[in-house]
Amino acid sequence: MALARLHRRSLCSGHKASTDFGCHARKQRHVLGPQLPGPALRATPDDLINASQAADLLASHAHLGKSTLQHFAQTSGLGTGPTHDSPPATHTEVVCTLSGLDGVQCMLEEVEGEEPQLASSTGSGMEGLMQGGDGTLLGQLLHTAFLISPFALWGTSMVAMKGVVAHTTPLLLGSLRLLPAGLLLVAWAASTGRAQPKTLTAWAWILAFALADGACFQGFLAEGLTKTSAGLGSVIIDSQPLTVAILASVLFGERLNAVGVFGLVLGVLGLCMLELPGDSLAETVSLIASGAWRPELPSGLGGEGGLANSGEFWMLLAAQSMAIGTVMVRYVTKHVDPVIATGWHMVLGGIVLSVVAAAQGADGSFAAAPPAELAASFGEQLTHLSAEDWAAMAYVSVLGGAVSYGAFFYQASRGSLTALSSLTFLTPVFASLGGFYAFGEMLSPMQLLGGLVTLSAVWAINHKPAPLQPAATPATVRVEAPQPVQQSVRK
Repeated sequence: MALARLHRRSLCSGHKASTDFGCHARKQRHVLGPQLPGPALRATPDDLINASQAADLLASHAHLGKSTLQHFAQTSGLGTGPTHDSPPATHTEVVCTLSGLDGVQCMLEEVEGEEPQLASSTGSGMEGLMQGGDGTLLGQLLHTAFLISPFALWGTSMVAMKGVVAHTTPLLLGSLRLLPAGLLLVAWAASTGRAQPKTLTAWAWILAFALADGACFQGFLAEGLTKTSAGLGSVIIDSQPLTVAILASVLFGERLNAVGVFGLVLGVLGLCMLELPGDSLAETVSLIASGAWRPELPSGLGGEGGLANSGEFWMLLAAQSMAIGTVMVRYVTKHVDPVIATGWHMVLGGIVLSVVAAAQGADGSFAAAPPAELAASFGEQLTHLSAEDWAAMAYVSVLGGAVSYGAFFYQASRGSLTALSSLTFLTPVFASLGGFYAFGEMLSPMQLLGGLVTLSAVWAINHKPAPLQPAATPATVRVEAPQPVQQSVRK
């Protein structure tokens, strides 16, 4: 009986909103030591054909590693026959893909080879400080700052974009956020020897990922920032796990438990509290209670009451784009290295937004034009940016894109994914605080309550209860000895 090498990828969201709290537990279950749980396994020579066959049988029923069981049988003196070669050693690695430039999707992948030795968390120097501090108060503060840095960068990046979008077009703003960060990641990935995509299928998936998670997300986000606050927009985008849960159920057959279903209902309520004016929401609730409520559709996309003039509507579209990109990560990383996919989807998404921004022009009217005129239109939109705007965009793209992704990836690959998952609520907090400091933006009491309800719903959807650990019981395994072949002899 041949035992295939384990090669499993399990999706873990390290995004500020879409996180998987069960990821760390799954990683622990990958680790098998030389000791088996429970009392020592006992067998007699009649029960055991040989250590290798027993290991195969146990592995097929108990889902344990063959090499571990062979080690146990051999050290117990029970192996009486020939043994097969042990399979190659494997270890679990964390690979992450940036999603929407405001979060990271991480997966656990078991790969061949010995696990690389990591620096001690109490080591000296900056490496030790980033991994756990050096025991001093300063070391602990630096470690905490490094741990929350991705969420602070993502939240404050929305505030920086809010200040720049008033001086240029939203689509140009989105392209300026994507292109520099993407080029930096592609260059870094190439310098570390990561494989570039070679097949048409790989490039097709990257392009689809770039359109949904790059161009659409950033375009909708920038448009929404022209009409709503950074803090409110961040909370609405944080609602994208609601859509991810529905898509995962349809596409992958992932079932929500009772808490998850409750989270979906709670999330819809929270979004209503966020996106509807407080007086309008109170009036609607009163009409529903009296039975006099009748649904009214918005008056089209344009016009004074149209959806196009609602910043919350554009932020909701951005959240849906990011949710689609989140689901696409599973398919993209089957064909492309995650870091390479992250970099190229930024570059391609930025190029798409640049072309559309040039065709749109500064006045917002689309017109077909030759390449020379498109380039002139693009350059004209750049001339309106001040030195402060360029500094803000450098912060948004380099720190809020490439550096925040690197910090998250670094910590996730060193076992901090669970801690990172528990801090996802900080992104809208930083966005709200930054918006208040920079622009005096404030959320109404109804919006504050709606934000708490929405984030609670996201937690409920992503929460995975810890698996119950059964009590150790003696393992009884009997391997039937082969029966002698009956031969018929003619007399």
